[in-house]
Amino acid sequence: MDKVTIIDYDRIYKNFIDEKYLHDGHDEYYYRNLQVKKPAGGWRHLHTDEIERLVKNSNSATNWDEIWVTDEFDTNMVHNNHFFGMVRIGRISRKVLQYHDLRVPVGISNSSIISCDIGDDVAIHDVHYMANYIIDDKSILFNIQEISTTDHSKFGNGTIKEGEPEDVRVWLEVMNEIGSRKIMPFDGMITADAYLWAKYSDDTKLQERLKEITQASVDFHRGYYGTIGESCVIKNCWILKDAKVGPHCYIKGASKLKNVTINSSEEEPSQIGEGVILVNGVTGYGCRIFYSVVATRFVLGDNCNLKYGARLIHSVLGDNSTISCCEVLNNIIFPSHEQHHNNSFLISACVMGQSNMAAGATIGSNHNSRATDGEIVASRGFWPGLCSSVKHSSKFASFTLLSKADYPNEMNIKLPFCLVSNNAAKDELHLMPAYWWMYNMYAIARNTSKYLKRDKRKRKIQNIEFETLAPDTIEETIEARKLLEVWVAQAYLRSKGEDPCKYEYYDLRECGKNLLYNEPDTVNKLEVLGEKIEKSNRKVVIDKALKAYHAYGDMITYYAVNTLLHYLEAHPDTDMEAIVASMKGKRLRKWINLGGQTMPEEYVDQLRADIRDGKLNTWDEIHHRYDELWDNYQAEKLRHAYFSLMFLYKDDADVMTEEMWKENLDKAVIIQHYICDQVYISRKKDYDNEIRSATFRNEEEKIAVVGRIDDVSFVKQIREETEAFEAMVNKYKREHLNNN
Repeated sequence: MDKVTIIDYDRIYKNFIDEKYLHDGHDEYYYRNLQVKKPAGGWRHLHTDEIERLVKNSNSATNWDEIWVTDEFDTNMVHNNHFFGMVRIGRISRKVLQYHDLRVPVGISNSSIISCDIGDDVAIHDVHYMANYIIDDKSILFNIQEISTTDHSKFGNGTIKEGEPEDVRVWLEVMNEIGSRKIMPFDGMITADAYLWAKYSDDTKLQERLKEITQASVDFHRGYYGTIGESCVIKNCWILKDAKVGPHCYIKGASKLKNVTINSSEEEPSQIGEGVILVNGVTGYGCRIFYSVVATRFVLGDNCNLKYGARLIHSVLGDNSTISCCEVLNNIIFPSHEQHHNNSFLISACVMGQSNMAAGATIGSNHNSRATDGEIVASRGFWPGLCSSVKHSSKFASFTLLSKADYPNEMNIKLPFCLVSNNAAKDELHLMPAYWWMYNMYAIARNTSKYLKRDKRKRKIQNIEFETLAPDTIEETIEARKLLEVWVAQAYLRSKGEDPCKYEYYDLRECGKNLLYNEPDTVNKLEVLGEKIEKSNRKVVIDKALKAYHAYGDMITYYAVNTLLHYLEAHPDTDMEAIVASMKGKRLRKWINLGGQTMPEEYVDQLRADIRDGKLNTWDEIHHRYDELWDNYQAEKLRHAYFSLMFLYKDDADVMTEEMWKENLDKAVIIQHYICDQVYISRKKDYDNEIRSATFRNEEEKIAVVGRIDDVSFVKQIREETEAFEAMVNKYKREHLNNN
């Protein structure tokens, strides 16, 4: 048990590092001296008259010879302080620092300073205990109870220092509560790193190498000081211990910041507010953390917000995300996640970004088995509705929307852009594939531009695919069409009294495809049932299978033509004939969302192999590989788009004729107009809703509050995009196609 002991007086500043950890003749200031920025004119000892004036100003020091200053040192600005050990002080002149409405004089007052370096024009007032810190220029430290660094500080990194046992290492137990996917946090970790490490837990050699790489990324020697960057403002705080704070950070009223790195810069300043507790973690650049937030064992991406009592534990949160009020445990969350409500609960999940958790959503029941909870994997665009409850273990395709319900069983939703409903009256699960495309085009069409506008990052380390229709979602769409073909065929055979089990997979697909293209009335009369969707014996009913099937086809066409056409526009020296000639082989069918960056699975496998084999030995090198893959992504996307379009003609077909290309251009224009019309129609529902209008006295009040639909910015934007797209197609046809 820890207890209070009595030690020699000079131990308050001596033996910061135990002598057994001092190597190569180094003293305890060796690493401190490596960190500190030496002033242009160097430091000097105090003059005798300066010491006299300092003493007169109620200052004391264990040894005045260990107090170093620069030539610009106004003793009148230093009063009522206690200095212990070697303290080096930069320029102190008769100036005032101002930040917002706070104005404080440069200098030091009413503080205890132990073995610290203080930069030029710094204001330190009422800091009751400051030990082993380096404070950069023009920073304000005002009314702080304790700010200190230990000799074994890691600043939130999951590394250990020399002589430390393995059990003090900080791990993040992500994606489940078992700890079987644990990862080590480090400064600079992005969601791609976290997912690569946690997902492939069966790759033992990869796990070993990533641990080695992370441990080697930070010097294992003891004796590094905490740092406060240039132009920081820290006021009215309780405890900062083993905290590294970047430049231009604003911290006010924080309760406890321990073993953390707070990244910040002049271009992307971070802010931490009242009552915040951050322990064992790293925050990205440009973050805002306010109002009684608690985060322990965490990594926070760039441009993230934690607010209003949010609890983030054993989790990695991707760039451009916001969490308010709620509880988030044991997760990896990819960029652009929104969760705003106090009764939302997210546990043991991998949520792959562009997601939104509604009020009352409980993702991950606790507990629903005799063992530790399982896992939930939700691809991009996951949106559980109000008061939804979902069990472990479940998996959701991209842009799954859950209607309000308690879902009693584990689910594997394979259909993207799908509405999932629990029909309690009939005890059935209902799925409506392509729901977003058919009935809420405003939301899905706005998705890409919305997240691009919210991306305020200046330094974009994590590459992110914001496009709704991209290789990962289109592959899900292609597989969904295959499933619908099979399920429609099975429904048809059951209606004829035949046993679908007697038929082969490809025969079922051909039967279903024929029905979906040639016998729409027959299909609309069938009860289409899904298979292997829910862990139950009840029906899983597929609603509007015919309409969804053709909607999926339009989505594939639109994605493919858009990708090909924009590539041709950006590369006027090439043409469609050249693209067709270059397209050899087959479509890459497996795509991985690696923390927000989409890439073929085979590239991820090669990345893992290169890490295992020692070809990639640092996180910087791994990040460089991500960037190389991102640079090549447009070419891979072009290839995928071409073969996806060919899939609609015949599986694995690879030759696009001019006539086929012209046909798809014309179809894409029709689809673009459909998108434009549906954006207007889906948005207009809100304006035509008589019940919603009941809150207004008259039409004039309604317009004053919600505006006119024709003035909605995105409605205007989509109309402009539709005109531009049609003009681009017509221009291309005039210049490149015969007999157009």
